[in-house]
Amino acid sequence: MKFGKRLKQQVQETLPDWRDKFLSYKELKKLVRLISSAPPFLNGSSEYGKSEAEFVRLLNCEIDKFNAFFMEQEEDFIIRHEALKQRIQKVIDTWGASASQPSEAEYKEQMGKIRKDIVNLHGEMVLLENYSNINYTGLAKILKKYDKRTGGLLRLAFIQKVLEEPFFITDLVSKLVKQCEKMIDAVFPAEEEEKENEGRETITVAGKGILRNAIAALMTMKEIRRGSSTYSHFSLPPLNLTESDLIPSFQLNSPISVVR
Repeated sequence: MKFGKRLKQQVQETLPDWRDKFLSYKELKKLVRLISSAPPFLNGSSEYGKSEAEFVRLLNCEIDKFNAFFMEQEEDFIIRHEALKQRIQKVIDTWGASASQPSEAEYKEQMGKIRKDIVNLHGEMVLLENYSNINYTGLAKILKKYDKRTGGLLRLAFIQKVLEEPFFITDLVSKLVKQCEKMIDAVFPAEEEEKENEGRETITVAGKGILRNAIAALMTMKEIRRGSSTYSHFSLPPLNLTESDLIPSFQLNSPISVVR
């Protein structure tokens, strides 16, 4: 599948509020076509310099958009993750076995709500990791098209700059993803699943299928990072996931079954 179609599909599958935050790949592609089809001029001429400066300006606007959105989401994830930890502790202290007035029914009800919120948060964070991956890949591809069609030499210097942009640095989000998984393992051990084969509650994921979309995002990350004939040192490293790795990463050992 060509990148433009893959990006369009990913935009359609993401959260509605995120759809206008992705790379304007189609518009940038048209601009590259217009610049390259204009009357030829020598590299280094004033006309060439103006065209290249405008192209770079638009790319920088895209990067500013990515950074603003990414940092806003990252901050929100930190706040929500901390709130979840506090909610878990409060439920344990209020209705847990060692509480002054333990209540198994209330404990299970409140923990069930927390489970859903953890899965939603986990899914959104995976979507943000994919947001970073696919926008970086789009930038690399549009710069490659520009250099190839115009004879320019933008890609190397520009990508080196992109590697230091906030939207590209996903270490904190990846860490929070792992912490969510550890949180589930610690509070909702896998053994519980065998005890609740009957009457399982189904997660209704908010935001029109965060869970489904996050799985689709993982598959997209795997696809855009696989080795190919166009693979280069500008490409992201391969993401080695098997199909069996995808679904369990979202079930999170929870006794609540997940809609597929």
